[in-house]
Amino acid sequence: MRIRWLGWAGIELEADGATLVIDPLADPAAVFAPLGERAARAALPAVVPPRTGTAVAALVTHLHRDHADAAAITGALTSDGVVVEPPAGDGEPQENLALLQADAELAAAGLERRRVEPWTTLDAGPFRVTALPAVDGLGDPQLSWLVEADACRVLHLGDTLFHGFWWRFAQRLGPIDAVLAPVNGALVSFPHRRPASALPATMTPEQAAVAAAALDARVAIPIHGEGYEVPGVYASTPGATGRFAATAGSRARIPQLGETIALEPVAC
Repeated sequence: MRIRWLGWAGIELEADGATLVIDPLADPAAVFAPLGERAARAALPAVVPPRTGTAVAALVTHLHRDHADAAAITGALTSDGVVVEPPAGDGEPQENLALLQADAELAAAGLERRRVEPWTTLDAGPFRVTALPAVDGLGDPQLSWLVEADACRVLHLGDTLFHGFWWRFAQRLGPIDAVLAPVNGALVSFPHRRPASALPATMTPEQAAVAAAALDARVAIPIHGEGYEVPGVYASTPGATGRFAATAGSRARIPQLGETIALEPVAC
């Protein structure tokens, strides 16, 4: 299996001539656009698009706009490709404001969408996909995704907080060949989540390294690192990728934007 790094949290996996995408992002500026003038001052991550029309499925870790870009997903999917995503948010509309933009754009795109619960397994082309528990820093539904193909296992963690499922993953699923872990330890202050928390809404670099070790991942790739900075709204940990590499040690791999990593048979 081959992993192509698309920037921010996006990846493209390839096996047997087919691809699968997770959290691709085409328009970083659209993420904070609802904030108006504040968004105009935002620093944005660099991204590259997935290949066009080859993905048998698009996996979405959660419906925040930086992880569920309808245009990027539509461009990647085959004509019969499907979007697989977490359960819908419950509660009052005010509680789910962070989900509305991506949800509306996906609905308008007319894509086939399938919502699944944690521990659900399904097949998409040559890929076997398992939805795994994750914890969102804002209380929104989130999943992590295990993808298996070519006797390799790749685990994408979205932008989860640190939690206690790592050891259960390892015990139930076996060795992880590559894990993609969020590292920016984002501090957020959103209008629908007040008072704001002084605690990170995603894993810090050091927490991500602990998670990779608990999973006994052979390769650990940082995602959701440097990129977004919105004054007074969203702040990332400075130097997050470097801190992760220093803590994760020999298992760390830092790809360049658009780089493809081939999982060697000896590591699978």
